[in-house]
Amino acid sequence: MSRTLCFDFGNTRLKAALFQDAHMQEVMTLQNDEPATIVELINQTKPDRSVLSSVIDHHPEFETILSKSTRFHKLDHHSKLPFTTPVGKPETIGADRLALCAAAVHLFPKSHNLVVGLGTCITFNFINKYHEFLGGSISPGMEIRFRSLQEFTAKLPLIRKEWSFPLIGYDTKTNILSGVILGMAREIDGIIDLYKEKYGNFNVLLTGGDTPHFVSYLKNKIFADPDLLFKGLYAIGENNYT
Repeated sequence: MSRTLCFDFGNTRLKAALFQDAHMQEVMTLQNDEPATIVELINQTKPDRSVLSSVIDHHPEFETILSKSTRFHKLDHHSKLPFTTPVGKPETIGADRLALCAAAVHLFPKSHNLVVGLGTCITFNFINKYHEFLGGSISPGMEIRFRSLQEFTAKLPLIRKEWSFPLIGYDTKTNILSGVILGMAREIDGIIDLYKEKYGNFNVLLTGGDTPHFVSYLKNKIFADPDLLFKGLYAIGENNYT
């Protein structure tokens, strides 16, 4: 029996998931990445191993603390991955995208897979049946869209996401909700349709915190898992601990 802490440090949130062997037990949101916070989490969860995916400049002592307390691995382009990255500059690929691709290959091996990540940005990540991560695309996520409408106009307010709104907005708030959320849904469906024209059959995996709410707005059939990144991190860690 082993316990693993998987850390996902994104642009908006710092999160961690605790695994007991290969089974995810819980997901936690960290208030910050200060040493005291990490030490407290380690004392509470008592992990044997840890793995980190980070797209931010996290606290310089964070990795040192984990290395001293656990068998630690930081995900980057040097990690042993279950796929290849035949792109121009593999060192520029975000750790979060690598984790998502690893999860897709683990769940659906020898298949074309398109992983759509809903986060600060929307990422589209395509891994072919030969387990090659070919790349994809990046566009603004939901919060960026809401904030940009407020920041780059004179009078539009900052709207927070809600999941009950009409197609035809009847005031400023519902106009923005309809435009942002349905606009994102049609963008995702449109990208999926373009991939269908090129590759035919493939799996579509949707992940991110808003996944359970977002599924109903999409017309394409998808595999939805809000915690896909953590499962990919766990799988990568299994092949990289020293």
